[in-house]
Amino acid sequence: MFHSGLVYLTEDASHDAVIELINEEAFGPGRHTRAAARIREQGPHDRSLSFICADNGETIASVRMTPVLAGGVKGHLLGPLAVRPSHKNRGIGRELVRIAIEAARRKGSEGVILIGDPPYYMPLGFEKVAYKALDFPGPVDPNRVLVVPLAKDVHERLNGVIAWRDCKAVIAEPVSATEEAPVRAYASA
Repeated sequence: MFHSGLVYLTEDASHDAVIELINEEAFGPGRHTRAAARIREQGPHDRSLSFICADNGETIASVRMTPVLAGGVKGHLLGPLAVRPSHKNRGIGRELVRIAIEAARRKGSEGVILIGDPPYYMPLGFEKVAYKALDFPGPVDPNRVLVVPLAKDVHERLNGVIAWRDCKAVIAEPVSATEEAPVRAYASA
């Protein structure tokens, strides 16, 4: 959907303060007590998969993605997703979700998980996770746990604890004498 003046960009550190303001407007002070926030405080979100929307240079919406291990799935927790009240109901949130899911797919994520409103997110490709399949660090309505499966057997492997996962680049050692140089790879803890 095209909107004059709207630009979607990868988040960087210069957006932190305005994103905090947008999330405070959308979710209030209680946002830090939610189960998803408990996961997010375990480690940093992935800026390469987190995006903002700007309208004529002003940041008016954002979505963040946090790397998680959800049972046996190396995926990403989507959220918070927030749009300033002045820009709601224009498709901006849906476009941010679409962009973030596609970026996660390209990066090799096995699934994008969230706690959210099924009528809003299911038309965007999300499916319900089996009832109480994931153990969150706090109370969660199991009917609101959703996933976009991006790999084989995701639903079967979404069973157990969900927690932040470390995704940092490491240098892999050569596996044989014929290998010329170390190869850069991504590892998960």
